[in-house]
Amino acid sequence: MASTGCHLVHRVDAPLGLPALVDANCDSDAAVAFVPRELDKVTTPMYRIEPPDILTIDVQQNVSQEQHALQPGDIVLLTVTGTFPDEPIEGEYQVELGGVIQLGFSYGAVEVVGVGVDQAKQRIEAHLKTQLQQPLVSMSLRGVAGIQPIAGEHLVGPDGTVTLGQYGSVRLAGMTLDEARLAIAAQMSTEFSDPKVSVSVYAYNSKGIYVITQGGGLGDELVRLPYTGNETVIDALSQINGLSYVSSSRMWVARPNREQGTSVMLPVDWEGITQLADVTTNYQLLPGDRIFIAHNKIVAFDSAIAKFTSPLERILGFTLLGTGTASRLSGKVLDKTSGGVGFSQ
Repeated sequence: MASTGCHLVHRVDAPLGLPALVDANCDSDAAVAFVPRELDKVTTPMYRIEPPDILTIDVQQNVSQEQHALQPGDIVLLTVTGTFPDEPIEGEYQVELGGVIQLGFSYGAVEVVGVGVDQAKQRIEAHLKTQLQQPLVSMSLRGVAGIQPIAGEHLVGPDGTVTLGQYGSVRLAGMTLDEARLAIAAQMSTEFSDPKVSVSVYAYNSKGIYVITQGGGLGDELVRLPYTGNETVIDALSQINGLSYVSSSRMWVARPNREQGTSVMLPVDWEGITQLADVTTNYQLLPGDRIFIAHNKIVAFDSAIAKFTSPLERILGFTLLGTGTASRLSGKVLDKTSGGVGFSQ
């Protein structure tokens, strides 16, 4: 086995960031030669939305005159020719709470609620023909009441859906941003004409990087950092203010291998990264990566001794305290016949 030396074995067709070759016999640099790192980064695959990401969604809501049914609060632009000279019908009119449009004192009101602009126009013409000879009506929609704006931050729920208020909810889990934009537009197209949708990620909450600091036998510390696609090892450790006093410079990146079901170990040269600006082991991190920082063995040994001796110190402390107290109470302090200070009767 020694005569064979270090050699590379099976090829792994792994996703972005995993080594293309895995070294089975030694820790050669060739084993991690294909891993992206500082100054040699790669673009990550298109981001997939997952709970509990927060998305920024903006929708331009264009109301279709043909599809919209008039309701109280809507405003229409109405122009009628052939009216009485002293009482023209021209300008903006609002659909009142009763669902009618008041045309004036002489003309009365016309009910238009629940119908489109074209049908409302026909109703107004039919109503005015009972009083005018040849009324010609022009009508268009100017303002719509009851529209809930879709703008701002929206949380992806545990079921993978985003709520759009009164317009229902749409499932976005597993989609890219372009796919999500099309899905929201399809959802809103039942209410609006050709809605324009913009989607971006406000908070990358679903994917993270984990930094585990071994605590020298006193418990490990775990910190979860959000993944944005550009972090390296030094970026991640800068967010936890570097190494603690119990840490050593021995660390590595444990990366889950989604294809093989095993993990990939990427050793990190902390002193080389910080003192020599060596980017060889300053790897570009991927979602789910674990940066493990080993403890200082001297600190761990001291903690182990403290765990063993602490109970003995407590026992000896109580023993010494009890012995001293008993000795004090049984000495000359309580002896009335001695020359020391005693109690008088």
